[in-house]
Amino acid sequence: MSNGRDSFETTLHIRDACLCLHAQRAARTLSRLFDEAFQSLGITSGQFSLLNALNRPKPPSIGSVAQLLAMDRTTLTAALKPLERDGLVKVSVDPDDRRSRLLHLSEKGRGLLASAVPIWRGLHADIEAELSEVEPDSLRGALNSLSQAKPLRERAPA
Repeated sequence: MSNGRDSFETTLHIRDACLCLHAQRAARTLSRLFDEAFQSLGITSGQFSLLNALNRPKPPSIGSVAQLLAMDRTTLTAALKPLERDGLVKVSVDPDDRRSRLLHLSEKGRGLLASAVPIWRGLHADIEAELSEVEPDSLRGALNSLSQAKPLRERAPA
């Protein structure tokens, strides 16, 4: 980038082509839409995703939930605190490994999740209907592929 024009042209190219930027913008927009939709229930879109991740026949470990949500364990632990405080989630010691913690969706949490699902379904259907240029299943597949990508440090040299 030898001059200001080259620099600005590069800036415009990145603005228009950067997958990371476009994914971040889309994620922020989706989060805002779902945050607004769930506001009447007193939860955020992230909390909805977390509660849904705990809705399993057997309580999952912190590690498995962190992996599912692509979060580090510290961030997940911090996100659990208000849900635990509000009685939506219970954290217990894993009887098979006392160093590990299991995450339980409480009855109150199940009730809140049950109230949130119809809101999610309605907004989700509206959003999918607006995706006129792309098939929602194709978009999900592409996003899932990106989320499964290995970190650079684990990739073989090119």
